Amino acid sequence: MLRSLALIIAVSLIPVAALAAPDDAPLPIKPAPAPKAAIGKPAPGFSGMDYMGKAIKLSDYKGQIVVLEWTNPNCPFVRKHYGSGNMQKLQTYAHEKKVVWLSINSSAPDHEGHLTLDQARALFENTPPLADHYILDSSGKIGTLYGAKTTPHMFVIDKAGNLAYMGAIDDKPTVDKDDIETAHNYVRAAIDSLIAGTPVEVFSTQSYGCSVKYAD
Repeated sequence: MLRSLALIIAVSLIPVAALAAPDDAPLPIKPAPAPKAAIGKPAPGFSGMDYMGKAIKLSDYKGQIVVLEWTNPNCPFVRKHYGSGNMQKLQTYAHEKKVVWLSINSSAPDHEGHLTLDQARALFENTPPLADHYILDSSGKIGTLYGAKTTPHMFVIDKAGNLAYMGAIDDKPTVDKDDIETAHNYVRAAIDSLIAGTPVEVFSTQSYGCSVKYAD
């Protein structure tokens, strides 16, 4: 009994520092939180590969207005805008204004709209996309970074690298091509405001379309 009591007293007298981890012990590393896309904040940087196998980085377009378009070739909402020529018309307008356009496909393998390099090249063999680059993001890394939820889901980045608009392409959330003529195009309006040096009046809206087909 006395020996046990003596042992307890001895342990209690050991300096706390002696019981702590040695100074050179590695500290647990906490992963840094992923950047989130937010209006008025720097657009999260990313890198990816386009359907021609070229490495693309957002930083390559520093100092330029950039449009990010989430897309899925099998989505009826995407087909509405491409089948009518509406998206191509907007892309052409953007090019005329020296705006960079990046289309991003975040469909995962074995999910609707997923394209391998070979499939994408075959799809665009006769009609190349008007986007500056069509990026294949099958891991969903870029889509998750921006919180892309639908196809289409649109983001506009200003010359300072800040996010100026995010949301729907327009105010007609249907698959009816006839609605395009009377629709208010938020993306074109954002581009025009940025070029004019005026604030983007409508800078965030609810996107509409098919859900982005991320991995389960």
